[in-house]
Amino acid sequence: MNKIRLTPILICLVTLMGTNLSAQDAIVSLWPNKIPNQSPSKEKEEDVVEDIRWIRNVQNPIIEVYLPGKGSANGRAVLIFPGGGYHGLAYDWEGSDIAKMLNSKGIAGIVVKYRLPLSKSITEKKEVVPLQDAQRAMRLVRSRAKEWNINEDEIGVIGFSAGGHLASTLGVYYGEQVYEKQDDVDDLNARPNFMALIYPVISMEDETTHVGTRGALLGENPTDELINRFSTHKNISETTPPTFILHAVDDEAVPVENSVLLFSSLKNKGVPATMHIYPTGGHGFSLALQDKRLKGWVGLLFDWIENLE
Repeated sequence: MNKIRLTPILICLVTLMGTNLSAQDAIVSLWPNKIPNQSPSKEKEEDVVEDIRWIRNVQNPIIEVYLPGKGSANGRAVLIFPGGGYHGLAYDWEGSDIAKMLNSKGIAGIVVKYRLPLSKSITEKKEVVPLQDAQRAMRLVRSRAKEWNINEDEIGVIGFSAGGHLASTLGVYYGEQVYEKQDDVDDLNARPNFMALIYPVISMEDETTHVGTRGALLGENPTDELINRFSTHKNISETTPPTFILHAVDDEAVPVENSVLLFSSLKNKGVPATMHIYPTGGHGFSLALQDKRLKGWVGLLFDWIENLE
C-alpha cells in the first residue's frame, strides 16, 4: 500500500477542514420582517475577543444552530442563552462552547444572539425585548424541527447568569403575547420542555439581585411592579417547565439565594426541580474544565435530561 506523506501545508489544510466541520450548521435571523421595538440607529454591533468572545449592542438577533451527526442525534435540542448582565453576551464561553458540548451527547445546541435592553436601537419597553427574542427563537426552532431532526416535544433551554434570568423568564411568560404576530411561526408554542439555569439571576429585589443586571433590564429606579414581574421566582406556576439549577455558594456576583428562592417556589408549585449547590466555584465558570470537582456538573445535567418524564 502506498503511504501518503503530509507536508506542513497539507496538515494545515486538514486542520482547517476539521475546524470548518465544527462550525454551525445554520444561522437564521429571528425576525423575517420588522424587528419589534427597534428602529434603525447609528449604533454598531460589537463583536470582539477579550479572552472570550463578547458581543454587545446586538442589532440583528439570530440563532446559530449546531447539530450533532445524524448517527448520534437523539432528537433533543437546547436553546442556549449566554450571560453578560444584559450588557453583552459571553458568546463562546457560555454559547458556542456549550453547543459543542451538547453535540457530544447527541443534542442539538442552538445559540440565541438576543437583543440587549441598553441598545440605543430599542425604542420602547426595553425590559421585554430579550423575552421577545426568546419566544421567537423557541417558536422558530419548533418550526424547523423536522428539518433539523429534532423532536419538537424535547426542546429545552439553558441559560447562564443573566441568560439564566432570560431562560427562566421564558419558562414563566412563554404564553404571554409580547409582540405582534409576524407569520405562522408565531402560532407555535413557546414553552420550553425543560430548563437548565446555571448561576442564574432570578430576583430583582435589592437584597438578592445582581445590581448590574437589574439596572440594564429595568433601569436604575424600577417600580415595584417591574421588580415583582421580573423576579421570576414570584411568578412560578404549575406549568413552569421541569428545572435543573446549579450555583456556587461563594458566588460574589449573583448570590446563591437566587437559586434557593427559585427552587423553593418550584417546589411549592409542584414543579419537578433538581438543584446542585457547590461550596466553591465563584461566578461565570461555564464548563469549569479546570475544576476537578465542579466540571462534573455537565454529567449531572445529562443524567437529569435522560431521566425526564
